Amino acid sequence: MSKRQKIAYQGVPGAYSHLSCQAFCPEWEAVAYESFSNMLRAVQIGECDSTMVPVENSTAGRVADIHHMLPDSGLHIVAEHFQPVNHKLLAIKGATLSQIKEVHSHEQGLAQCRKKLQDLGIKPVIHSDTAGAASDVASWAEPSKGAIASSLAADIYGLDILIDEITDMTINTTRFLIMKKQMQTPDISSGPSHCTFVFSVRSVPAALYKALGGFATNGINLTKIESYMSGNQMRAAQFYVDCEGHIEHKNMQLALEELKFYCLPDAVKILGCYPSSPHRYAAK
Repeated sequence: MSKRQKIAYQGVPGAYSHLSCQAFCPEWEAVAYESFSNMLRAVQIGECDSTMVPVENSTAGRVADIHHMLPDSGLHIVAEHFQPVNHKLLAIKGATLSQIKEVHSHEQGLAQCRKKLQDLGIKPVIHSDTAGAASDVASWAEPSKGAIASSLAADIYGLDILIDEITDMTINTTRFLIMKKQMQTPDISSGPSHCTFVFSVRSVPAALYKALGGFATNGINLTKIESYMSGNQMRAAQFYVDCEGHIEHKNMQLALEELKFYCLPDAVKILGCYPSSPHRYAAK
């Protein structure tokens, strides 16, 4: 009998990362970790086979801090998953909406419901985790305190759902990356692929413009590019890129070669080449 695979996620049972694990790999064992660093370390030391990493939300933008962790984690992206996020307003059994004075949730959850909370006159309170907020609301047993979390969290912690859909946007989706210790590149003929990499350019005029020119001339579509400061000196910007294409395609190799010409030595790091999620094409 083969060993059941384990996938790490940040949060507590009932978190949206937990839901994503259930949706992406229902036969695997989802294991909760307190922090992103602990979640990544679980794969680094072999406690888990893979990890579910949230990177961006369609309403609230990128997940803070995670981009800094990925390049130095030693892990590789092997897949992506788009998880619909349907926030619920939860409260203890018997509580009514008029009694709720403050609501607890992760800052991303609160950001995704900002307008609705303002309209209701409910004070948002930042919590480390959506499902953790639901757990605390259940333990406090105060009808004036609610949580923004998932229906799974409501089931786990025995809470009522006061508002079934409290998200500001009707389409609210979080993109997750599935990462493992070993690089796993899909077959070049298996279908659409994505590549993710980070890089730092040389400090010369128009370096970024020139560095990205190779992707344009080789017909590669960049689906995401973000910059963030790297290092304590606040001098070097690092760029995070997602693009369509397979790492073994000739045009991709030519574009990366041109990119490296304008970068510092060893400043281009491939984080993964993986199948493009069907969600990308269903949404068009």
